[in-house]
Amino acid sequence: MADTLLLVRKRGPIRSAWKRTRKARPQLTLSRRPRRRLWTLLRWCGRRRLRRRLLQAQAAGADWREGGCLERSAAAAAAKKTKTAVLSAAPRHTSGQDSAPSRFPKLPVRLLRPAGPGRALLLLPLEQFFTFSGICRVTCLYGQVQVFGFTISQGQPSRDVFSTYTHSRLTISAVPSSMPERSKKEMKREARTLLRSHLNQDDRCWVMKNFSPMCSIVLLENLKTSTVNFIISHPGLSYIFVQESLTFQINAEYFALRSVGIKKEKKKNAHHFTDSILSALEELVSDSCEEADGCPIILTCGPQDVGKSTFNRYLINQLLNSVSCIDYLECDLGQTEFTPPGCISLLNITEPVLGPPFTHQRTPQKMVYYGKPACKNDYENYIEIIKYVFSSYKRESPLIVNTMGWVTDKGLLLLIDLIRLLSPSHVVQFTSGRSKYMPNLTPNYVDDTDGLYTKSRFKIRNRGFCLPEFAEYFEFADEEKESPAFFSGHKLLCVQSDFAFRKTPRNRDSHNKILRDLAVLGYLGQLHPPVPKPLYPLQGLTPYQVPFNAVALRITHADVAPTHVLYAVNASWVGLCRILDDVRGHARGPILLAQTPICDCLGFGRSERHRFCIGHENLLKQSLHTQE
Repeated sequence: MADTLLLVRKRGPIRSAWKRTRKARPQLTLSRRPRRRLWTLLRWCGRRRLRRRLLQAQAAGADWREGGCLERSAAAAAAKKTKTAVLSAAPRHTSGQDSAPSRFPKLPVRLLRPAGPGRALLLLPLEQFFTFSGICRVTCLYGQVQVFGFTISQGQPSRDVFSTYTHSRLTISAVPSSMPERSKKEMKREARTLLRSHLNQDDRCWVMKNFSPMCSIVLLENLKTSTVNFIISHPGLSYIFVQESLTFQINAEYFALRSVGIKKEKKKNAHHFTDSILSALEELVSDSCEEADGCPIILTCGPQDVGKSTFNRYLINQLLNSVSCIDYLECDLGQTEFTPPGCISLLNITEPVLGPPFTHQRTPQKMVYYGKPACKNDYENYIEIIKYVFSSYKRESPLIVNTMGWVTDKGLLLLIDLIRLLSPSHVVQFTSGRSKYMPNLTPNYVDDTDGLYTKSRFKIRNRGFCLPEFAEYFEFADEEKESPAFFSGHKLLCVQSDFAFRKTPRNRDSHNKILRDLAVLGYLGQLHPPVPKPLYPLQGLTPYQVPFNAVALRITHADVAPTHVLYAVNASWVGLCRILDDVRGHARGPILLAQTPICDCLGFGRSERHRFCIGHENLLKQSLHTQE
């Protein structure tokens, strides 16, 4: 009995200290170590960490003297240190920051404050960042910030940002602006003028109180779109944008971000580019802005899962900071960027790409529906479609070409044919330690290696030509397959990728299938009315109908008997295309095509019994050819 009382007496002060620190935990954000080691932590090494966080909290402007238990916990942890030692541990001043009137100097930390329902104010000092997950609308009220390579300055329109769990998280970082040097008084006067139309008086006073000359003021707003609402309405897809997880930092900042619809993430979850990728981006942007003899054609290639699509999105955003529009040629059938899968398309991009592909489905300038996620066993048709789509490129803006991740065996030979066909000025080749060996596609290697349909320069029989002037003669007839075309050399940029991904050879197919399904849902989500109107199921939307005698049918992925074609097409995802030729069939039934023609795809829809539901009204005016 005495031993039990002695044990309780010894544990009494420890439990009391644990209760006090637990009450302070949401504000102080103490260590996550187990409860047993907390007292040892504060005794041996926790005093320095606790003191540093108290200094940061004081610099952030929070009033930590409201709870007396906090001061008692801090005093008990630092009882053996004198006041002089506490002051000596204070951080040093940072250039451009004024010292705080309190005993602790003010640090250039990120500040966040709620600014009404679904709104939050973010103050970012220069060269600091904020990584988050979720969707929101970003408005730069003062200064200049950068989101995934795209610069948002004060006075520019708001941008919708999508940071999803299927890809790396996005980061908002403050960057220096090109404004002339001014005094702090002039900067504060300008900031006060810019904030007057966006914030109320209390929020403006808070901003001016924490204002520093080199900071950027960002307004984060809750974002609701019909596409996002349509995607998350499907079972199992609500986690894509926001995931609820246990957090130990439940404070005012947490609730402010939650009202916006986002969550703070760690820096390791954000995009990280290697030095070689950053150097290649800088060189491509410089060459695109200073190109004297025409617009550059940039072709990216490499194995699967090395970051080609992420690189292309970042490059598009970087180029849009300097040029007004970018052309994009999609040659990857399985992982398309702006259209549903199975398409080869040419697009004119004028808006930044701030999210994964299923959040920015767009209408292409020219598109052909291939109908399958891979081109195996149908290489010639794949090349012919690329030639047909590429013929619409006007060479008035830089062109980015996205290629497949199949770079072994016949895939490498097909890539060599593609380089000879498109004649790019720059080839960005990705390599990774996790992928198989791929030879460097130098101009000499491309000229000396036979492709799948073209031959090396040693087999030229004085029949070379230049693609822009004689593109119509580039036909893969039997006599032409033995004689290649002659192209000027390109500049090869080899980059080493350390792209982190969750795919493995075992789950790659299932992961890619999910992304393709999300792209289809993103396309169908555009058919719904804008928010705040409610969502409707697909069968609840008003369909457009065309008679069967104005429809030509072709099943692209399999051979189907004519008597079973209508069964195969019923309730299927179909491409709605336009045939230029005058095709005639039965007066009361559809036309069955024996071959797949190369024609423009105007959109997609879903076929029902005795009718085709079309998602675009202008398709009613076209003659339609349907592919599954």
